[in-house]
Amino acid sequence: MARNNQPVILVIFGAAGDLAWRKLGPAVYNLALDRRLPERFAVVGVDGKPMEEAAFRARLGDGVDHFSRRGKVDSAVWEPLTAAMHLVTGDFKDPGTFASLARVLTDQEKAWGAAGDRIFYLAVPPIVMATVVEGLGKAGLCLDRSRARVVLEKPFGRDLESARQLNLFLGKTFEEQQIFRIDHYLGKETVQNILAFRFANGLFEPVWDRRYVDHVQVTVAEQIGVEHRGGYYDHAGALRDMIQNHLLQILCLVAMEPMVSFDADQIRNKKVDVLRAVRPIPEDRVHEFAVRGQYGRGWVEGERAAAYREEPGVSAHSLTETFAAVKLFVDNWRWQDVPFYLRTGKRLPARSSEAVIQFRPVPHRSFPGSAAIDWQANRLVMRIQPREGISLRFQAKHPGPELRLSPVDMSFGYQEAFNASPPEAYETLLLDVMRGDATLFMRADQVESAWAVITPVLEAWAAAEPVDMPNYAAGTWGPEAATSLIARDGRNWLQPSAPDDRPEAQPAQS
Repeated sequence: MARNNQPVILVIFGAAGDLAWRKLGPAVYNLALDRRLPERFAVVGVDGKPMEEAAFRARLGDGVDHFSRRGKVDSAVWEPLTAAMHLVTGDFKDPGTFASLARVLTDQEKAWGAAGDRIFYLAVPPIVMATVVEGLGKAGLCLDRSRARVVLEKPFGRDLESARQLNLFLGKTFEEQQIFRIDHYLGKETVQNILAFRFANGLFEPVWDRRYVDHVQVTVAEQIGVEHRGGYYDHAGALRDMIQNHLLQILCLVAMEPMVSFDADQIRNKKVDVLRAVRPIPEDRVHEFAVRGQYGRGWVEGERAAAYREEPGVSAHSLTETFAAVKLFVDNWRWQDVPFYLRTGKRLPARSSEAVIQFRPVPHRSFPGSAAIDWQANRLVMRIQPREGISLRFQAKHPGPELRLSPVDMSFGYQEAFNASPPEAYETLLLDVMRGDATLFMRADQVESAWAVITPVLEAWAAAEPVDMPNYAAGTWGPEAATSLIARDGRNWLQPSAPDDRPEAQPAQS
């Protein structure tokens, strides 16, 4: 339940937009199905697009029909929710819009006979966020700092300086404990399970350091192109859109030190420690630590795919990267000189997100060479999506009279183990906001530290325009430079796996 079953009003700015339709409406519905919502719960949409209240409710219901993991709406659950759904239409720059919102909130609380926690969810473009926050402050809608919270979607800033300025601006209206900077990756069950795997099992922590780990790979691969996000993506790129937040968050969970307790700030302190320990990338050697790419025409699962520059909303001469790979080091006692390889891209051969812990080989191979033709060092793969799970690769004797070793996988799958699909990330995160639990949300210093990690790359790429884009075909594993990035260290990218796959270490095909 929410905090002490306290009444909650979820205010969605940008209520007619794609995020509310695809994610927030289905998340609210699924929480209601699971009886996770407080008894007194209301949704108030705020949008500049003229719309009748009935149409707003119908749109959210349509989103549930299309995107809920539970299938189409159950009217017995949905209709009680719609009874407390309201809509305010008006320009976000108009104080009258916020005055109307204040009246709706007051009327709802009077109907309950109790004040509710107010969650202001900014499902709006980044350029609009400051306008909405300013309007909330001037209207006095967040004066009760124990009840008011604001949720902001990524991207949080465009670079280090803009993130700092946004944090300072937010601090004029909200205190840090009221600000929930959302990264939906942290709401995924399998991302959270990295903490459980590491710190609830005594078996792995003793080997989780530079003595036994050769390197770490984090891959977030997408088959899709930019779809309807071309206008946004062409001003962001893969480094800002994915590595600065999603992949660095996974790196933090893999690399962080044990926390004293599961307190939100304890966990976030440990993440910030990791980011501050990341070795700065030398300005004159960025090319040795980071590569970028852009997809051209190609084939994805047997279908012809257009080049990035042919996508809607994208400039025909765009130099924006759709692929990025970086090599980072965490300079501390545990991880000194262990490379962390991060890569992400669009129009790759498969959709997959996973973290791979590649262990060092055994110090001495006692077996004859003929027994270990397929020898591979131990490898732990944490699959975030799809088919969420964890697998551990080790050597076993192949059946038969001869001594022959083969790599085998011991696998755990969420679906098979629990016979249930994990909740969507937005369900988890919305529930945490209602509870006031900031564990899975970005703190101001964490956001700024993450931007600081990639700032040298952003500056170097801005100063030297690429001359070879597009440099990988849609349906391949990125540019040749990405292969070289890791091959220079005598390593290869490990292709993303499915639970019953047997992926061998092999170079990415470009």
